[in-house]
Amino acid sequence: MPTVEDGYFGESVAADYDDPGSAEFHPEVVGATVDVLADLAAGGPALEFAIGTGRIALPLAARGVPVHGIELSRAMVARLRAKPGGDDIPVTIGDMTSARVEGSFALGYLVFNTIMNLTTQAAQVACFRNAAAHLAPGGRFVVEVGVPGLRLLPPGQTMVPFLDEPDRWAFDRYDTATQAMSSNYVGPGEFRSIPFRYVWPAELDLMAELAGLRPLHRWDDWDRRPFTSESTKHVSVWERPA
Repeated sequence: MPTVEDGYFGESVAADYDDPGSAEFHPEVVGATVDVLADLAAGGPALEFAIGTGRIALPLAARGVPVHGIELSRAMVARLRAKPGGDDIPVTIGDMTSARVEGSFALGYLVFNTIMNLTTQAAQVACFRNAAAHLAPGGRFVVEVGVPGLRLLPPGQTMVPFLDEPDRWAFDRYDTATQAMSSNYVGPGEFRSIPFRYVWPAELDLMAELAGLRPLHRWDDWDRRPFTSESTKHVSVWERPA
């Protein structure tokens, strides 16, 4: 069972988190992400919210961008520390809605749907305010998150499957009244459910405005294709006015 301090990302999750078979760990996906973040940092330091096992932080640091992290899960940080270069990245243990890091940053970023790990609107707003407080004038905040898949729900249905393997299945469950959702994994002797709060692009823009940030970019993906009504995710960038 995960500890209170580790949230839903304790040792049992951290041990298998780095899955080379997952698309998020493919070199081309990581490379495209790092290319955009390095460009936005423009040589300045970066702060990763929920740094995890260093999937993005390590290659970004290897590109010459100084990276600091905030992470709630000690188990995930232990995995980061075990990797080459992991000991060189400073990490503040704490909640990304409130943990503070000394200094100011050219870039803050929060990738791979992690904004939805904050399960209330108030917590998501607090994360934006915390990010803005860490940015230097002209600094950017980047969020990568999926577009809620409600168009896939026929009337009366609450679940959308997203994994169908011979011995493992997974589905998202939505509550459209509260914007609560969960990702649920079923396998031999396993059932795991992680709670989220889905959030719309326009809602994120309002959170950014409350934090004193202004919109700069919204792309379909890290390749910077335009965001459209058919996009299933987005990479959004806001800027702290100079």
